[in-house]
Amino acid sequence: MKNILNYYLKRWSLAHRYYKITRFYSFLKNTAYQAFFIIVIFVLLLMAVNFLIIDLNLLMYHIIERYSPKIIILCFLISESILGLIPPEIFILWSSKSGSPILFLFALATVSYIGGVVSYFIGVCISMMPDVRRHLEQKIKQHIINLRKWGGLFIVLGAISPIPHSIVSIGAGLINYKFQYYLLWSLFRYLRFVIYYLIILQVL
Repeated sequence: MKNILNYYLKRWSLAHRYYKITRFYSFLKNTAYQAFFIIVIFVLLLMAVNFLIIDLNLLMYHIIERYSPKIIILCFLISESILGLIPPEIFILWSSKSGSPILFLFALATVSYIGGVVSYFIGVCISMMPDVRRHLEQKIKQHIINLRKWGGLFIVLGAISPIPHSIVSIGAGLINYKFQYYLLWSLFRYLRFVIYYLIILQVL
């Protein structure tokens, strides 16, 4: 038992030292500040739009009446697969005003998760095209560097923080990060949806 404990303590110590040397903790702190700032801006913007420009509750009810859930979820899947063109918070707002908010929130989180998987395989396909790969690696160079340094932890940050999940997913595919581990760490995407859903419930 003592040997096992010493083994894990040694591993933890080595991991802690590695993350300190590679400045992961500094990056994590900056990302947390950025996430907090974005959440504050999101809440203030939501309140300003709702009270000064248009009643968001009425707008969402109008969208619910006009468009079927299938169309909205399909639009979200396309957005999540192509660099996250539309902020997921808009769709989370829609789900909060729907007839089955928890069901649709789960559906949106699942679609976002699947969209990330699609992005991962886009990265895998691009990795087989040398010219395109070199060009894309330059475009998302910092994400590639962070993925190689921190692996799954960076995927977790991409899933729950302002770091674009789809770009991180493409990067993971580009460097052939192990797919089963990608699937595991990307499950944190569900947490982001729950957090924003709870925020929206408090604001509207």
